[in-house]
Amino acid sequence: MGWTDERVEQLKRLWAEGLSASQIASRLGGVTRNAVIGKIHRLGLSGRATTSRTKSHRSRPRPNTVPTAKRTAKTRFAGVGNPALRALYQPEVESFVPPAEEIEIPVHERKTLQQLTESSCRWPIGDPQSEDFHFCNRTKVPGLPYCEVHARRAYQPPQPRRRDREVSEPIVPAIQASRDPVDA
Repeated sequence: MGWTDERVEQLKRLWAEGLSASQIASRLGGVTRNAVIGKIHRLGLSGRATTSRTKSHRSRPRPNTVPTAKRTAKTRFAGVGNPALRALYQPEVESFVPPAEEIEIPVHERKTLQQLTESSCRWPIGDPQSEDFHFCNRTKVPGLPYCEVHARRAYQPPQPRRRDREVSEPIVPAIQASRDPVDA
């Protein structure tokens, strides 16, 4: 439906009474809330009567409120992110373990993949693209594909998790020491 002169006059009257755009749209019928808002804007209507809702809201005294305590920042505990404590959490430097010696396999004991048996060590030796590529062929450790020497090279014992390691020194003295002024 279009905006006839009668509908525009009714819109002006309802707007002056303080009705909302949604209420006006439902009373007029055939127009949306946004159409009412657009027409009000184009007509330049600004002054409105106050509604009972607005009057009651302004005249109502504010309820007495109990003052609440101000929020404080969360306490942050020292941790790995603290540079002063980082050394406490760093893993100790482990001693250097030299790599296992390379076993020299005699030529007559060298085997290709097809020549390996169920009990042969499957440690590859050399470049797979070269002619002298072969496998260790020593007796393997039961349950592993390698002999004892190559199993030590291939498998490392699991390292303890960083969170499971115990801090060797108490944290609190380290914090206090980092805050104490240095006497010059």
